[in-house]
Amino acid sequence: MYILLVILFLLLLVFGPQWWARYTFRRYAGVLPRIPGTGGELARHLLDRFGMPEVPVERLEKGGDHYDPERRVVCLSPDNYDHNSLTAVAVAAHEVGHAIQHQRNETKLALRHRLVRVAQTAQQLGAGAMFLLPVALAITRVPSAGIVMAVIGLGSMASATLVHLVTLPVELDASFGKALPVLIAGNYIQPQDEVAVRRVLRAAALTYVAGSLASLLNLARWLAFLRRA
Repeated sequence: MYILLVILFLLLLVFGPQWWARYTFRRYAGVLPRIPGTGGELARHLLDRFGMPEVPVERLEKGGDHYDPERRVVCLSPDNYDHNSLTAVAVAAHEVGHAIQHQRNETKLALRHRLVRVAQTAQQLGAGAMFLLPVALAITRVPSAGIVMAVIGLGSMASATLVHLVTLPVELDASFGKALPVLIAGNYIQPQDEVAVRRVLRAAALTYVAGSLASLLNLARWLAFLRRA
């Protein structure tokens, strides 16, 4: 019974933020006539307003809303691109917030971009090391070979965890340091909608929490395994 409760708690910890974010997005996804434009139109307007006319807004049939720093493109899902809902407006402003961070070359976003490149290489090396770990032990029968492989594998997991941890403040800033002040100061939302928009922006920022927690738990699991080995 105790083990079952622990498992349920860990599942709630890892997947709870993601479930809550999806619920929040759906809750405020209804079209509202009082919102003068769609998420795609707002994104285009804000990019022009902040001096980024060269940054396009793409309507994605597949994949989630995001800002692509390599191509410098704001990507929105069909619902958020086409509809004038509170979710669409808030998500569009959040993704433009990332474009503003990029334009200003803000330290946290630049650090995250560098770490992502390092983590991608480290994860490829780590995946290969963890796959070859039992083979190396069987062939060499030298414990140090296994230790080297394990360290490489753990290093790759640690790099992914670090990327997730750096991502969280970047996301929070895009929501509450950029999007919300712009929406309020520009009168893009009405006062009665502010609470709902705050919830959507919080959900947009916390979509990365599940990944961060899962990465930390995976790293802890492997550390515990190697300690017992």
